Amino acid sequence: MSRAIVVRAVLALVVLVVSGWLLATRPPRLGLDLRGGTQIVLETRDGEFAKADAVTTDEALEVLRRRVDELGVAEPTLARSGERRIIVELPGVTEPAEAVRVIGRTAQLTFRPVLGVATPEPSASSSASRSASPSAAPSAAPGGEAETVLASEDGERLRLGPAALSGQQVDGATATPGEFGGWQVNLDFRGTGGDAWRKLTADAACAPPGDPARRVAIVLDQEIISSPQVNEDVGCNVGITGGRTQITGTFTDTEAKDLALLVRAGGLPVPVEVIEQRTVGPSLGQAAIEASALAAVLGTIATILFIIGVYRIVGGVAAVALVCYGLISYAALLAIGATLTLPGLAGFVLAIGMALDANVLIFERAREEYAAGGPRRSLRTALRAGFTNAWSAIADSNITTLLAAGLLFFLASGPVRGFGVTLSIGVLASMFTALVLTRVLASPLVATRWLTRRPNWSGLSGIGWVRRRLEARNPDIMGRRRLLLSISVVASLLAITGIGMRGLNLGVEFTGGRLVEYSASAPLSADEARTAVTAAGLDRAVVNTSGTGNISVRAGAFDENTETAVRSALSEAGGGDIQRLRDEKIGPTLGEELRRNALIALAVALAVQLAYLAFRFRWQWGAAAVLAMFHDVLILVGVFAWLGRPVDGVFLAAVLTVIGYSVNDSVVTFDRIRELVRGKDSRRTSFAALANLGSLQTVPRTVNTGLGAIFILTALAVLGGDSLVDFAVALLVGIIVGTYSSVFLATPLAVVFESGRGGLVARHGRVPRAREPGREVSAGQAEDRAGHLT
Repeated sequence: MSRAIVVRAVLALVVLVVSGWLLATRPPRLGLDLRGGTQIVLETRDGEFAKADAVTTDEALEVLRRRVDELGVAEPTLARSGERRIIVELPGVTEPAEAVRVIGRTAQLTFRPVLGVATPEPSASSSASRSASPSAAPSAAPGGEAETVLASEDGERLRLGPAALSGQQVDGATATPGEFGGWQVNLDFRGTGGDAWRKLTADAACAPPGDPARRVAIVLDQEIISSPQVNEDVGCNVGITGGRTQITGTFTDTEAKDLALLVRAGGLPVPVEVIEQRTVGPSLGQAAIEASALAAVLGTIATILFIIGVYRIVGGVAAVALVCYGLISYAALLAIGATLTLPGLAGFVLAIGMALDANVLIFERAREEYAAGGPRRSLRTALRAGFTNAWSAIADSNITTLLAAGLLFFLASGPVRGFGVTLSIGVLASMFTALVLTRVLASPLVATRWLTRRPNWSGLSGIGWVRRRLEARNPDIMGRRRLLLSISVVASLLAITGIGMRGLNLGVEFTGGRLVEYSASAPLSADEARTAVTAAGLDRAVVNTSGTGNISVRAGAFDENTETAVRSALSEAGGGDIQRLRDEKIGPTLGEELRRNALIALAVALAVQLAYLAFRFRWQWGAAAVLAMFHDVLILVGVFAWLGRPVDGVFLAAVLTVIGYSVNDSVVTFDRIRELVRGKDSRRTSFAALANLGSLQTVPRTVNTGLGAIFILTALAVLGGDSLVDFAVALLVGIIVGTYSSVFLATPLAVVFESGRGGLVARHGRVPRAREPGREVSAGQAEDRAGHLT
């Protein structure tokens, strides 16, 4: 056994042991749909700089979303209810005290001038230090507001003037060790914040040293956290310039970092108050969860049986690698504390099917090497060559995916950011299992004497049924590229027509809707309540039950007749007397800022992918891959428009998955074409013929990978229940269209783009067209030198 194999074996063993330890010691963090959690209702109040209304409440919601993201609570749900309420649902958080800690303080950060020391009035000071000043309008002039009395950090009661600037004018905050011990928080101002800070310190500097009026109070949530004195070297009416300052005090490192996090996440434009906290049950029933788990297991078993049937012994090795892939990637999710929701788990199971891709690429290349090896061929050298030759395709396809995933994580927020994390983990785990674990297990097997004498059992000695059929027929796909491009144009127009005529059935996450809460005289289980609500016509509603027996129904805007039907259905299901406790309009959980950030992140990710593909291949090929991806997404959206299916957060996850799958498919095809273009005989062959051959040679890999994913998705669509049908259907459509476009759209587009000035068509000769009496022969048929499938 070679030293390289030993190193890989030790590395694989270490990773598997660590993954097993994580599974044994760390419980999963389940989402609100699987486990339940805590629901917190916040209400905004008028602040000193803004009044509480729908606009400022939406702004506060986005600040809270960023804060929850930074605090590590994944997959939260935040929605505006009415004009001034925010509903926050935190999965897996079952203690109200813990929930409040997670949400954190309101982070109303203000900078105020100190007017002097307050006279001793215990009752008044106590009241003043606990009260806010909600009456101040945003345009209130200094002195136009009653002064506030608060205790300083050392207990001294100070009279404070109106706020001169707020936390919203702070651009950044970092915690660093102070010069004389302790910790400090460095602040950078933005916009008008720098000028406001200069004026505030300029006025304070006019007071003599030691006078309380020379101090500036930094107030967080009506508590003075620091009241430093302006240094003596700062001149009167000059102030501190540069747009930076430091908050110093008796901070510990934890206090300084927490304060920096709150400020960095964003100061709330208006104060918020917790008006309700409660624990809610899972929004999906136990029956739906069990059905989805069964579908995942059956789909995975079907995928494993398929891969063993196609690749025999090495297919069995791939099956073991797939199980290990699931172990490693799931352990990685546990290690980072990711929250697992039902759609997320479905995507995780789908990734197991997608992880076949690297193994299939390796095995197909090994089959080619064994078939071309001649009398001295061996399974061992063929497998080694398969790993070597498949490396560039695996690397390029996964790097493009990682680039997109990384940018989604850094630029987006909310569930889109979480998708970037899950996608990155899946890609890295699949590369490890394919390139390390599969090689460790397969290399000794194919070197055994028993398998050497029986190569048919290995799964590498034959080129496969699909490859044999293609070799026998040798279809000229590129010769029909105009027809293929026309088909894609027609399909795109049909999709656009569906979107224009029928519109998109946007889910409550995008449009908002209605939240109605009921009390039941007899307790109803979550499953019973959900069944009743579905029967009343709200099949996409989010239904939660609380420990007090209350039932909340959240769905798109539904009329009074439907609401009456829901009450009646709940009563007939055994709820007894059903009373409506609350009826409010709610805003979208995927807010405007989240959607904007997601679109920006996606646009940047696609631009970076295009740049990478242009660097690794040619810009013409990168443009073809990106256009094919847009085609796939457009077809998917068009199908859902024609079917009238809801476009919601689950659909968004499916679209992101399809984007990654489409680009991945095109990159693998282009990798093979690039290899043929670099071949020693390529200049004697037209580029169209080389592109045709490269496409045909990657079809077996595309078919086998697609079928592995389709088995799992079909099981989820049939058995997974209503909660996953749309997710599975969206991915089925996306995978089928993506498989088609990689061969029949992306490659023909590359041939068309290369026909321009400086393209490869000119380098390899224009596409010839030979004529016979009564029929026209295309390029691939006219040139025998295009090669045969081997």
